[in-house]
Amino acid sequence: MNEKTLQKVGGVCAFLEGLIYIVAFIIYGAILVYPDANASVNERLDFLTENHLIFSLLTFTSYILFGILLVVLVVAIYHRLKSYSLILSQLISAFGIIWAGLVIASGMIDNISLNTVIEMGSKDPENAMLVFSATNIITEGLGGGNEIVGGIWVLLLSLTALKGHLFSKLLNLLGILVGLAGILTIYPLEIFTEIFGISQIVWFLWIGVIMLRSH
Repeated sequence: MNEKTLQKVGGVCAFLEGLIYIVAFIIYGAILVYPDANASVNERLDFLTENHLIFSLLTFTSYILFGILLVVLVVAIYHRLKSYSLILSQLISAFGIIWAGLVIASGMIDNISLNTVIEMGSKDPENAMLVFSATNIITEGLGGGNEIVGGIWVLLLSLTALKGHLFSKLLNLLGILVGLAGILTIYPLEIFTEIFGISQIVWFLWIGVIMLRSH
């Protein structure tokens, strides 16, 4: 694969990342409404069982496929940044690959967890939901609600691109905002996660367009 093709493929991956975010926001936020805190254990289990296929597909798309596409994008961006600073580009890529690995791991754990919970649910509903809660904490910590590594990747990438005049100035400033929001998800405030997710949709789509138009 030559450099021009890699940039085009990276642009497609970035665009798809943004679309995955949009679909996830719509389905998780507006279509699949998880039972509230007053719901019984059986009601929550019934909800998971009824929507098992949808949850599995969403997890695969939002985590595993997202992570795979991210690896390609990280490599494509590395080849753009290395002309400015080889050492910085390697450091930035390391954070990007680590983030992709965490996201993929989150998705695999989440899917196995859901299958296990549903199998256990018919025999031991209480323990099934305890397993669900425990594994949910793990997946959220790895890549669902904790975006520190992704934030560092976007922040370093954007600062380097800003200094090297590699992308548009506005895109790089947006990337700095995205990166800072991701790092701030270390605090247990939902607002930082929401800012990171929404602003990164724009960032992914924007960088995708630029990469598709390059060369």
